[in-house]
Amino acid sequence: MAKAGYKAAEGSRFKRWTITSLKIGTVVALLGLMVVGIFVAIARGEIESFEDLKSSPNGQMIRVRAADGTVIQTLGPSFGRWIPIDEIPHEMKDAMVAVEDRRYFMHPGVDPIGITRSFWVRAQRGYWAQGGSTITQQLARNVYLNNNRDIGRKLREIILAMAMETKFSKEQILELYLNKVYFGGGAYGVDAASRKFFDHGAEDITLAEATIIAGLVKAPSRYSPTADAKAAIGRAGVVLEVMQDAGMITAEEAATVQPAKVQLAAEPKQDSVRYFTDWALPQLDNLIDETEKPIDVWTTLDLGMQRAASNAIRAGVPRGAQGALVSIDRDGAVRAMVGGTDYATSNYNRAVTALRQPGSAWKVFVYLAALEAGFRPEDKVVDEAVTINGWSPRNSSGTYSGEITLRTAFAYSKNTVAAKIGEEVGTSSIANMARRFGITTPIATTPAMVLGSSETRVIDMTRAFASVASRGRSVTPYAISKVTTIDGNVIYKHKPARQVQLVEDYVAGAMTDLMQTAVATGTGRAASIGRPVAGKTGTTSSNKDGWFLGFSSGLTTGVWMGRDDARAVGNLQGGTAPAAAWANYMRTAVAKRPVENFDTDVTFPERLDDEEMMLGEDGEEILVDENGMPIEGEPAGEAGGIPPELQGPEPLDEAWIDQALGRSGEEEPGAEQPPPAPRNSGPKTVTAPGQR
Repeated sequence: MAKAGYKAAEGSRFKRWTITSLKIGTVVALLGLMVVGIFVAIARGEIESFEDLKSSPNGQMIRVRAADGTVIQTLGPSFGRWIPIDEIPHEMKDAMVAVEDRRYFMHPGVDPIGITRSFWVRAQRGYWAQGGSTITQQLARNVYLNNNRDIGRKLREIILAMAMETKFSKEQILELYLNKVYFGGGAYGVDAASRKFFDHGAEDITLAEATIIAGLVKAPSRYSPTADAKAAIGRAGVVLEVMQDAGMITAEEAATVQPAKVQLAAEPKQDSVRYFTDWALPQLDNLIDETEKPIDVWTTLDLGMQRAASNAIRAGVPRGAQGALVSIDRDGAVRAMVGGTDYATSNYNRAVTALRQPGSAWKVFVYLAALEAGFRPEDKVVDEAVTINGWSPRNSSGTYSGEITLRTAFAYSKNTVAAKIGEEVGTSSIANMARRFGITTPIATTPAMVLGSSETRVIDMTRAFASVASRGRSVTPYAISKVTTIDGNVIYKHKPARQVQLVEDYVAGAMTDLMQTAVATGTGRAASIGRPVAGKTGTTSSNKDGWFLGFSSGLTTGVWMGRDDARAVGNLQGGTAPAAAWANYMRTAVAKRPVENFDTDVTFPERLDDEEMMLGEDGEEILVDENGMPIEGEPAGEAGGIPPELQGPEPLDEAWIDQALGRSGEEEPGAEQPPPAPRNSGPKTVTAPGQR
């Protein structure tokens, strides 16, 4: 009986607790609804009328100017006529609703199911893969807000969307959306998009065309039919499947639609300036709040340098390959940017987006870590066969030079020495050094990382070299110098980024010393331009990537060449086409700048003749990449694949080195007195594992 009474009491308490919780939850929910209702009512009063929204611009008018004030691009507010909802083909309306907001006609501006699904996918995958924004939310964001991804902006978007639903009909909201949404290429609204891509008005859009246009909203640049037809067609297929799944078209209708056969309008020829503006303009969201008034965006782009950069890439890239170039001034101003050989053919910006292995250009971080750890340019190192954890790197020459200086090892890009330095100072220290200098992509810490196996971006590598040129102080690239209203009122002005001392200035100075020698007498000779140059070549396995990065007269430039599909490019090495293109550009870019000597004394490398540098073992003439792997194709020839114009006299003697470096030849190597070492002083001899 007592036990039964206890259970009854427990059940009664649980029942009371449940009822109390439900009451409290109901009160809280009602209070929450009241608060939301108040905010919605306030927002409703601030929303313009339907006619006012129709007459407002379809987007902000923006004039983009080069550094000299020349207008290089205009994004206007009107690209097509306003199409009433009853004149827009139902195919276009159905396609947009199906792919962007299937429950559009059922929700009050916010879709709880879509939001729940978005959070569920986020929890499963660990990142945001699906958006929960409705068409009404997107319209609210486009008209009243910006694209910042913070919780405050998202809450305002939700309130505005619900307010719009109370003020306008579903047809009115859809009409506003279809006439205002951005479809890429400067086109706002379906009429503008239809005229841009198909050369006719929106009232004549077919189902196949509608699937292409509807697919653009998710990512206008990625799915642009004029930039990447394959991606656009693939996305159109997804839209078709969604429309069929939603019951808007039958399977038979879907089977007859062929987006691949849609006739596209001819694309006007685009200048390479668009690579720069495509990178620069999205930064406005984080710089200004003005989204309505016409503005002038003043950029750092130098048109003369940009033309020289475009010409150098187009003329220098091997057939079938692509190229990219970024040029940064000493204060971080980006003066030129080329993301490919032809913007009209491909607007994919390889200068800021593509991830490629940097090859031996990565050795700058290896040697920075070594110099910081106490190594000096004149220290003796041993170039010999080495195996580290089962990995046995080879030199590009296939031979070993024995005891040489650190300067010589860098100048001739000795892989075995870099591998042993990595073993000595630790690959984690090298990764940390790369992070300090602005490399944000993942970095492997395996022994092979010293040869540039971790992918990175051209702009990040160029930034790192610019920081070396700045005596070890950080350089932050920027593109926008100021933003003004059309009548000249300044609403944003660039402020110099705070510089951080990344390494001691003597470390950066010693690194510059090594890089100058690499250009004067080593692998980077093709980058010589008749004034002091410091730089480094990079070539990846089987000649898939070629790099040259360097600086002169306060300007740092990085050049990359390779194929988008990462296939090998015959005879592509960092010291050939990339270095030559770099030199062709820099001759023009620095022509009006004073000649600047680097703040370092140059010490010559030991004598290495061309035969020792380039011939294979036992005198066999082979062509190998910088990882020591044989390259398929024709034999290297007498100079191991180095073009005649890059070869020094035979043999490569001290007199020729003196002449290349502009020295009298009277100064003895090793006369330079380095600053005190931060750790262990005295010369360093890198030894293989087990030989210490």
